[in-house]
Amino acid sequence: MSASDSSSSHSAADLKSSVTSIEGNYAEVETLVIGAGPTGLGAATRLDQLGRSFVIADAAPAPGGLASTDVTSEGFYFDVGGHVIFSHYAYFDDAIHRALPKDEDWSTHQRVSYVRSAGNWVPYPYQNNVSQLPLDLRVKCVDGLIAAAEHRAQTPGHKPKNFDEWIVRNMGEGIADLFMRPYNFKVWGTPTSKMQCKWLGERVAAPNVRTVVRNALTMETAGNWGPNATFKFPMKDGTGGIWTAVAKKLPTEQFRLGKAGEVIRVDGPAKVVEFGDGRKLKYKNLISTMALDGFLDCLDGGAEQRSVERMRSTAKEGLVYSSTIVLGIGIRGERPNRIGDKCWLYFPEDDAPFYRATIFSNYSPFNCPQTDVKLPTIQKADPSLPFEKDAKQGPYWSIMLEVCQSAEKPVNLESLMEDTIRGAVATELMLPTDEIVSLYERRFGHGYPTPSLGRDGAISQILPALRDEFNIRSRGRFGSWKYECGNQDHSFMLGVEAVDNALFGTPEMTLHETDWVNGRRNIERRLK
Repeated sequence: MSASDSSSSHSAADLKSSVTSIEGNYAEVETLVIGAGPTGLGAATRLDQLGRSFVIADAAPAPGGLASTDVTSEGFYFDVGGHVIFSHYAYFDDAIHRALPKDEDWSTHQRVSYVRSAGNWVPYPYQNNVSQLPLDLRVKCVDGLIAAAEHRAQTPGHKPKNFDEWIVRNMGEGIADLFMRPYNFKVWGTPTSKMQCKWLGERVAAPNVRTVVRNALTMETAGNWGPNATFKFPMKDGTGGIWTAVAKKLPTEQFRLGKAGEVIRVDGPAKVVEFGDGRKLKYKNLISTMALDGFLDCLDGGAEQRSVERMRSTAKEGLVYSSTIVLGIGIRGERPNRIGDKCWLYFPEDDAPFYRATIFSNYSPFNCPQTDVKLPTIQKADPSLPFEKDAKQGPYWSIMLEVCQSAEKPVNLESLMEDTIRGAVATELMLPTDEIVSLYERRFGHGYPTPSLGRDGAISQILPALRDEFNIRSRGRFGSWKYECGNQDHSFMLGVEAVDNALFGTPEMTLHETDWVNGRRNIERRLK
C-alpha cells in the first residue's frame, strides 16, 4: 500500500492551504521533507502534529525506505534487511502504536541468537559464551581475555585509535581472530583497523573476564544482553507494514511519490527543489534523508558553489559505505527442530557468503503462505537431487540472508544465490533435501554507513555547513551517516528533532548525544 491509498482526518481546506501557488510555476511550502523512510515520516509526523505546512517527497512508489518489505509472487515476505522494533523513546512508541493500535497487530519475541563458529552454535554475544567452543579454541579465547585484562591494567590511560585496537584491548587476540575481525569484515566490507570505535556504545558487549572464565570451566552460557533482547514485530506485512500504517496517519495530499518525488536538483540559495516530473517547489526549511553523498551531487550552491565543491570533496574522502544484498529462501515443510525458535544468526566464517541469517518465518506466521497454498518446487537445496515439479501445499518456512559488497569485499552477483544456498547447507541452516519454492534477491547500493576513521571529521564539516549556509538539515541513516543512531527508533526521532530544531532551535539530542539518549527513557516529546 502506498501513502496515496491512505485515509486522513484532515479536511480538504486544511490540505489545500498547506501549499501555496506562486506565479503558476512554483509552489511554496514551509518545510520540505525529502524521503519517506522512518526519518522522513518522523519529520512529517511532527509537522502534522504541530499543524505546520509541509510536503514529503520520495522517488519510491510507497513509503518505508530502507525499512520497507517486499513480497514474492509466491507470497513470502522479506524485509529489506534485518529490522526489529525496540525503542528508547515514548514519542516513537506513541507513533507506531497509533498506527498499529491493536494487540493482535504485534508479536513479541525473546531474542534467540547464535554465532556459527567451529561447527557449533555459540549463543550471542559470542565473547560471553566461548564456553561452547571446542577446548583448544576455548583456551585460546580465555588466554587472550586474560592477556587483554593484564594489558589494560598496565596501560589504564590508553585509548584505542581504531576498532581493531578496541577489540584486542577488550577481548584479546583469540576472540578477535575467531569472531570479531572476520565477522565485522563480512558486515562492513572494511577491515576493523580502518574503522573508528566511538560508535560502539551499547552495540558491542565488553566481556566480564571473571564470568567468561567461570563459564568456560562450568560449560555454562551467559544470558541475553543488549537493548534488543526483547523485541516486537508486526504480525502482518513485515516491517514495511509499520511505515505504511504510520504514513496513513498523515494527509495524503502532502505526499509526492515516484517521479513526482524524485529530486533532480536543489537550488540552495533560492531554496527551490526540482523534481522528476518537472515541477518545482520552494521551501523555507529543507530536511533531507537522501544519502548525503548523493544529495550533495544534486545541490547547486550558486554563489556558494565552492563551498558545495568542498563538501563533495570532503564526502568523497571521508564517507565510506557498503552495499547490502538481501536474499530470501522459501522452503516447503515443517520448521525443523534444528532451527527451533532461533531469530537471527551470525556467520563469521568463510563457508557462507552471508554474514547474517534471519529465520523470518519465526517472526510471524503471516510471513509465509498459508499451508493450503499450493506451490511448485523450484529445486532441492542440493540442485543435483531430483524433485517433483507438481505444485503441492505447505506448510512453509523461510530464511532471509544478508551479504555485504564493497570495494574491499567484492561479490560475484551472478553466482550469489547459488553460493548462498550452498552456504546455507554447509552451515546446517538447510538440508540438501529441502524443497525450495521461492527465491528472492535485492541489492541496495547504500546498505551500511561505515564508521570509518574519517567519518566524524567529514560530517562535522558537512552537516553544519548545509544547515548554516542553506538551511538544509541532512538527517537519517545515510543523511547524517551515523550508524549508531540508525535504528528505526533513532531514525524516526532524527526527523522529529530536526523539525523542532528548524522551527524552534531545540537541540538534536539523538544526533549529537546518542550515548546519552540510549542510556535513558526519553519522554520529553509525546504524540498526543
